[in-house]
Amino acid sequence: MPATARWPRRVVISAAFTLTLLATAVPADAHPYGYPQTVTIAADAARPDVVHLTWKAGSVDELTLLGVHLGLLPQDRVLLDGAVDTRETDATILAGSKPFANYLLKQMTVSSDGRACAGVVGKTSDSGVDVDYTCWGAVGIARVEVRMLTDLDPAYRTVATGPEGKRQVYGTDEYSHDWLLGDAPPTSAATPTSAADHGPTTAWKAARSIGPLLLLGAVGSLLRRQVRRRRLTRVRPSS
Repeated sequence: MPATARWPRRVVISAAFTLTLLATAVPADAHPYGYPQTVTIAADAARPDVVHLTWKAGSVDELTLLGVHLGLLPQDRVLLDGAVDTRETDATILAGSKPFANYLLKQMTVSSDGRACAGVVGKTSDSGVDVDYTCWGAVGIARVEVRMLTDLDPAYRTVATGPEGKRQVYGTDEYSHDWLLGDAPPTSAATPTSAADHGPTTAWKAARSIGPLLLLGAVGSLLRRQVRRRRLTRVRPSS
């Protein structure tokens, strides 16, 4: 068979394979140092103007790195080879410090109907550190922005869990997300983030989900046509 008959098939398969990898590509590890950090988002049943956030580090290493970053721990706790010298007291040092509280309020913000909510850092437990945000009125939709640890490394991700178990992954590609927390609607025309607000991101997520199926279907169709043409060529009498 002439080489020109095989060329379209090689091109189609190669292109489809490359596009499939691009469409399904996800980070091999969503967190640069192990388990991802988490944030729990909840409304206050007794106070409709309050939003609760609870942040928890993915590992003790992160607390030590953050302590060094904030100047609360000595620089030599991060060794030259990148290893981190962690100690049991690191979490206690951070929890009782003003720089850590300021960092939390800077990297995690809440707003309602375009107005910023005032945050107060609360208690620290095995579940994480609590931060309460008091808004100007009853919160129906809360816009929560999370940038925790991304100033240490842009590869950091935060897995957030909201009401009814809804999930969202925060990272450098998406710092902000709108959460429906209650029945009270905003007083203005503010609405949850729509697909238009995150057009490229939403489109990419959709392509990542259905792209491989469409590509494989197209490849199959082209290959079937090529096989059919070969069969027709074989059965036709030569002139």
